[in-house]
Amino acid sequence: MGAWRRWSLWTLLVTLVAGMLVTQVWLAGRYEASQVQSRLERDTADAVADLRSAFAQNLQSLQALQSGGPDLASWEARAAELLTARRELAHIEWRDTQLQLRAHAESPHRPQYGDPGMRSSPHSETMLACTNAGRIGGPSYSSSYFQPLPDGLGAEMMEVCLPLIADGRTRGFVVATYALPTVLHDLVAPSLQRTQEASFTETDGTRLALVGAVRRGTRMFTAQQLFDLPGNTLVLRLNGWHAAPSVFPNVLTALVTGMSIALVSVLVVLVRDNRRRLRAERDLGDALAFRKAMEDSLVTGLRARDLYGRITYVNPAFCDMVGFAPDELVGQSSPLPYWPPEHAQEYGDRQIVRLSGQLQPPREGYESTFMRKDGTRFPVMIYEAPLINAKGLHTGWMGSFLDVSEQRRVEELSRASQERLQATARLATVGEMASLLSHELNQPLAAIASYANGSLNLLAPTAGGQAPSPQDLQDVRTGVQRIAQQAERAGRVIKSVHDFIRRRDQSREPVAAQDLFDAVLPLIRLQARKTGVRVVLDIAPGLPPALCDRTMVEQVLLNLTRNAMQSMDDPQIHPRVLDLRVCRAASNAARGWLEFSVADIGNGIADEVAERLFTPFYTTRAEGMGLGLSLCRTVVEQHGGHLHHAARQPRGTVFTFTLPAHHETAP
Repeated sequence: MGAWRRWSLWTLLVTLVAGMLVTQVWLAGRYEASQVQSRLERDTADAVADLRSAFAQNLQSLQALQSGGPDLASWEARAAELLTARRELAHIEWRDTQLQLRAHAESPHRPQYGDPGMRSSPHSETMLACTNAGRIGGPSYSSSYFQPLPDGLGAEMMEVCLPLIADGRTRGFVVATYALPTVLHDLVAPSLQRTQEASFTETDGTRLALVGAVRRGTRMFTAQQLFDLPGNTLVLRLNGWHAAPSVFPNVLTALVTGMSIALVSVLVVLVRDNRRRLRAERDLGDALAFRKAMEDSLVTGLRARDLYGRITYVNPAFCDMVGFAPDELVGQSSPLPYWPPEHAQEYGDRQIVRLSGQLQPPREGYESTFMRKDGTRFPVMIYEAPLINAKGLHTGWMGSFLDVSEQRRVEELSRASQERLQATARLATVGEMASLLSHELNQPLAAIASYANGSLNLLAPTAGGQAPSPQDLQDVRTGVQRIAQQAERAGRVIKSVHDFIRRRDQSREPVAAQDLFDAVLPLIRLQARKTGVRVVLDIAPGLPPALCDRTMVEQVLLNLTRNAMQSMDDPQIHPRVLDLRVCRAASNAARGWLEFSVADIGNGIADEVAERLFTPFYTTRAEGMGLGLSLCRTVVEQHGGHLHHAARQPRGTVFTFTLPAHHETAP
């Protein structure tokens, strides 16, 4: 290990030195090249500034030719003096407003360029420049053009036209011609170095004039600067040649610097490596102690298995859960000692399938039953995940276990309490309807008594001792039939109450919407007849059955309809209509829903009441318990639905709740 570490450090040292050497040489060359480029760009900017200054001075001199209103002879004398002083100007012309030549002067430094009288043709650059100058009221430069020379050569020329304005009117033009090679030679070349060349180019890169360098190097640097003039734009380009960077001094400097940095770096690396190793050992010890403390404090059981199903690790919580010591579990394989014998075969088969990779454990966990050492069974919730090592290899499975015995006990208590609360609410509802029941039963009982008394009177012998006539016997038979009908009617009322309040097993089953309403409509109509409410039932055709607990949903319907009829128990409300509707709700491919609605035309619900409408034991009626709507919402949410209310236009309230629809699976 020590030799390998030393070899690694030496490799690092050599790599670092080589990298520093190459980097130093490369950076030195880049720095030298950047300095040359920066100087060239500064020289280009200075040259353009000098050109601007010279051209501005020439414009002032051309403007001064017209001072004092000179005659033609004096004007030509002044122009000749200007041409003698400014070598870059080839000739100067004075033209009238029709561009006819009035006077001109030629430069004494170069031969004459053609016949000036031919320069006012419609296609000449002079006419174009002067037209633009008259339009803008200031100097305008023409595009460059090639002018042949008598010696067989030629030069690029550019003209500037200066309008002569007096009393706000153009009185003529002064036209001066620049020789671009002379502009470079006289205005730019004096400031150039021997390794630089200057040229005028157009914006598309076409070279117009060039002043060459005397000495060239191996590398060329280029800088460009726009020389924009009214009516024309030129590009001043400077090329500079430079020798290759001095490699040998840079290499020596880089080598010494690299060696020094490498030695210091090695010392720093050694010190940091030693500190890092000590810190890692200390952190590892702390991490192990922290892990041990965390595992000992957990109430969740942990168990690790290898790829063959052998237990490799259990924490104290798991041992306390099953009652076995760690040495009794580690190394054990199927069948495990905490498996109940009656489930050992099932658990063993499931473990074989899972270890083979054919079946992954569900992420949401699964429930199973374990056996303690004393033989008692208890339910557990199991969550498993694959164990992946540092190399990314699957080495086994890690499982966490929760003892859910107490949770199941609490759930059972909660379920029993909910059942008792539901039964109490149903009994309270029947108690509130006692007066309606007594009224409904009084009618058939009174009819039975009346028919019985009539039958007895018909069967009694007459004063003469004669037996009842056949007609009397027929009337008695009719009275007995009426008694049976009224008794059946009273029996139906009692049966509907009995079916509502009796405790039934809570199980979800497919129930048609019509069947749900048929079970509670007798009780609904009892109160409807007393309060003068007309009940309207509308069930959309072709609806699937609802998957629900029939008893609980019936109580929801009865509570909502009773509340609706009580809200319309006001003498000022006429007519009184209770709308009961069932239709399809918004559904998707995974689940369908049915929507039940109970609507009234009562006085509505105030905002302050609506905020606490579903709060348990909150009621606005003196005789109410405040449990009806709270229980309704609980029942609907247990089915996965939602209960809400909304104002009905023009008046009243509509309560709506949803229940899951039953989907029949194909055989």
